[in-house]
Amino acid sequence: MSIKKAYRFKLKPSTSQEKQLHDIAGHCRFLWNKVLKINLERLKNKQPLMWYHEADFWCKLWKNSEEYGFLKEAPAHCLQQKLKDLNKAFKDGFNKKQPLKRLPRTKKKWLNDSFRFPEVKHIKLDNRRIKLPKLGWMGFHKSRSIAGSIKNATISRSAGCWYISIQVEIAQEVSVHPKSNILGIDLGISKFVATSEGNYKGSISPYRLMENKLQKYQRILSKKKRYSSNWKKQQRKLQKCHAKIANIRKDFQHKLSTILSKNHATIVVEDLKIKNISATAKGTLENPGKNVAAKSGLNKSILDQGWGAFIRQLKYKLNWLGGKLLEVPARHTSQKCCVCKHVSQDNRKTQSKFLCVNCGHQENADINAAKNILAAGLAVLACGEEALATSVKQEPLDMGDLVLA
Repeated sequence: MSIKKAYRFKLKPSTSQEKQLHDIAGHCRFLWNKVLKINLERLKNKQPLMWYHEADFWCKLWKNSEEYGFLKEAPAHCLQQKLKDLNKAFKDGFNKKQPLKRLPRTKKKWLNDSFRFPEVKHIKLDNRRIKLPKLGWMGFHKSRSIAGSIKNATISRSAGCWYISIQVEIAQEVSVHPKSNILGIDLGISKFVATSEGNYKGSISPYRLMENKLQKYQRILSKKKRYSSNWKKQQRKLQKCHAKIANIRKDFQHKLSTILSKNHATIVVEDLKIKNISATAKGTLENPGKNVAAKSGLNKSILDQGWGAFIRQLKYKLNWLGGKLLEVPARHTSQKCCVCKHVSQDNRKTQSKFLCVNCGHQENADINAAKNILAAGLAVLACGEEALATSVKQEPLDMGDLVLA
């Protein structure tokens, strides 16, 4: 079995290289927007779309023209990859199986700038330097060693800094997870993770921690003249603040998901429909919503947790280790008693306390929900893999300093 990994490092470009990076990103953005405009016009006139091969043909003609000759400054493979990305975006936009299908959108300056080098023979690594076409040798902050054969390299810009993501392919034998236990986890807001073993990890909510600072920066930005020097300086401050929030969240989730995936062969989570959970309560003019401000605050807290990214991390890390992630329906997991299986809204009258009105069982509500999730996961295993369910052991996890009192 071969797996793909990506190593992301911060680049250390010189002044001339940084200008080249801006130019290449701008040329790729220009090509995307130009072909997109042509295709949207064709759709409007009910004409066939310009797909990759036709777009690549026109790109070569544009590079030899006087008006668009600046495209020669960008590596040809980067422009081709941008056209392939646009090609895929149009296919996804018309794919009925895509849950969030939509047509591609125009790329804006300074927002999500990125371009990719697909040819391995043009990429050379030398300890803390990397050589790329037309950019030459460039230093980067090497925080860890790179294992595997390089497949491609993607350069992106975030909060005024340039980063490189090196994708590698590693040959790995189909492994059996060193553990044999199973764990049910409940994701929440006050407690980010509550486990069926009675442990939990409190939430950090990085957006809420820096919300006041963000509001201050946004107020200052709104008073600046748009696109002036001071406006750009303030915008960079705002971008760095957003980047810090994202980095805090990623660091927290990666550390926790690594610990959980290494210590459990199977993890059971709820199949959460986050888009539905965080939907607005505003309503319409005919049927206005209720408690709109309260629901808006709750939605902020829900999205601040990043449950979807955390589940994705658990899934691929367990897959690498030979484990499995199970997703079970979320229906009644917070209202059901884990002892007598009685379901009632009266069982959970407060957010943190669970008290069964049938048998009197009392427990933390999130831990009770995690036990119900575990039971649902065991039922799934019993139906599909009866032998596996009988061999499952309940080994307690020593989460150390990750367990908060």
